[in-house]
Amino acid sequence: MDFKTFLTNRRAIRDYQNKEVPLSIIKEILQDTCLAPTASNRQPCRFIIIQDRDLMKRLSDESKGNLLADGIKNPALLSPDYEARLRDENFNVFYNAPCLVLFIGPKDVRSLDVDVALTVAYFMFSATSRGLGTCWIGLGAHIRDSIILKEIGKPDDCRIVAPIIVGYPVSIPPASERHAPEIVKVV
Repeated sequence: MDFKTFLTNRRAIRDYQNKEVPLSIIKEILQDTCLAPTASNRQPCRFIIIQDRDLMKRLSDESKGNLLADGIKNPALLSPDYEARLRDENFNVFYNAPCLVLFIGPKDVRSLDVDVALTVAYFMFSATSRGLGTCWIGLGAHIRDSIILKEIGKPDDCRIVAPIIVGYPVSIPPASERHAPEIVKVV
């Protein structure tokens, strides 16, 4: 597969086959992921791998409940359509994927969001090269219950930056229309 095709095939996947991803493959992908550049080569990213679907459903429910509570405090956060989806008890924010990888890192690392974003890109590319699909589920980071956070093993000094689902896609949607690069100036 040429690089352009590879980039085109890296899509946000929200429909997965009911097929587990072997832990050995997730570990291989994470090995590739650690090649990503990070500020000052700090490599602050840590990973929590969740393959227990019941736990993933609990994490989904926790995230939905917290975002709804935030929406009550600040109604501008949620559109009516989005709020309706969050209130649907059958809606799983992780789209029933067979695996969730939480990208976490120390709260005191100022470059953490950028470091994680670069690391996630490597994760997504590595997964795509193996025929897997991924999707960054920002909503899945709204986990506040201390019991759940302890159960998943998140250290107190770390925060969840990127919940990434991974699995075998039912299909790969076509790439959406993209605009041309907007070059502000060439000096």
